[in-house]
Amino acid sequence: VGDTLLPCVCRAQGNPDPQPQQESSFLYYLQEWTLSPSYTNMKVFLIPPLVCFVAGVLIIPSILFVIFSRFSIRQETRYMLLGNALLCDLIYILFYTLSAVFNAANLKLPKEACILLLFLLALAYCGGLFTAAAMVLDTYIAISFPLRYIAILPASRTKKVIVLLWICSGAFPATFFLLLWSTQNFVPCVLEMCSIPVILILTLNGTDATKLCYWLAASVIFLCLFLMLCCYAILYFKTRKSGIWESISSRASVTFLMHHTVLFFYFSPLLALIVESFLYINSVIGLQIGIWVSLAICNVLMILPKILFPFLYGLRYREISASLKSMVRRKLSAFQIFLISCLPIKCK
Repeated sequence: VGDTLLPCVCRAQGNPDPQPQQESSFLYYLQEWTLSPSYTNMKVFLIPPLVCFVAGVLIIPSILFVIFSRFSIRQETRYMLLGNALLCDLIYILFYTLSAVFNAANLKLPKEACILLLFLLALAYCGGLFTAAAMVLDTYIAISFPLRYIAILPASRTKKVIVLLWICSGAFPATFFLLLWSTQNFVPCVLEMCSIPVILILTLNGTDATKLCYWLAASVIFLCLFLMLCCYAILYFKTRKSGIWESISSRASVTFLMHHTVLFFYFSPLLALIVESFLYINSVIGLQIGIWVSLAICNVLMILPKILFPFLYGLRYREISASLKSMVRRKLSAFQIFLISCLPIKCK
């Protein structure tokens, strides 16, 4: 990356003149950072994605198997939305861990492969976020209109909603990708790193169109999270006189606390990213500190809700937890029978 970074910046498409001095200076400092020992020390940030990947592979496929293998479960709206959210989270964890491993091993990806990887990450992240918002709206409708809930959201309509969520999740990043592709007059070779924290810093030093896409995307994500928070607040005020909040250890209180915990972990990376962006734009923090903060946000804060989601949401449902326990008991029984069959039989 260091050998090809600066020469490639000056090769503009249809524009032989080099980029402004400020941009060249920024890319020079970025080159120095990638070659410095601190860049090597940052490989410790590979640990959180790997841990989350192992935990996600162990628990998410099991929950998905329970949801899609039982007809009575997969016909309910809440379980279909939960399965879709878990599938998006699993895809995101898989591809982000793959990206982090490539960066830690200094493996260069072709530009097309990097763009495809970034699009799949954006697709999975938007899918998980939009589905989480749909789950909150589903809970709101179920509590606010209990007698009309089945008529409002039958299984057939829920499937159409899930398809619409996938279309929106793909159209949202695709629009920004096409806008950036049409307005970008050069392609910096730093993209060969395919590092999301570095690319986030690059967007703050890019063109006006790049910055516009950055802030529009942050605004849309913030609106989704704000909608989820408003729904939870309305539900609390609607149900606080029903008596379900009298005990702090009641199921409703614990579930409400868990939902807000997940919501907090969805909010915190966005707020941290916005604060970090303002500090970097106003030159309060430098390039190295900015990338350190971006690494912490992307490798810890953004991936943490993905692994908390199946534990705080999926395992809270009695049907899913009971099915998982039944599966584990059957596996243990089969393993015990196998061990007994393998023991030598002593003849009298």
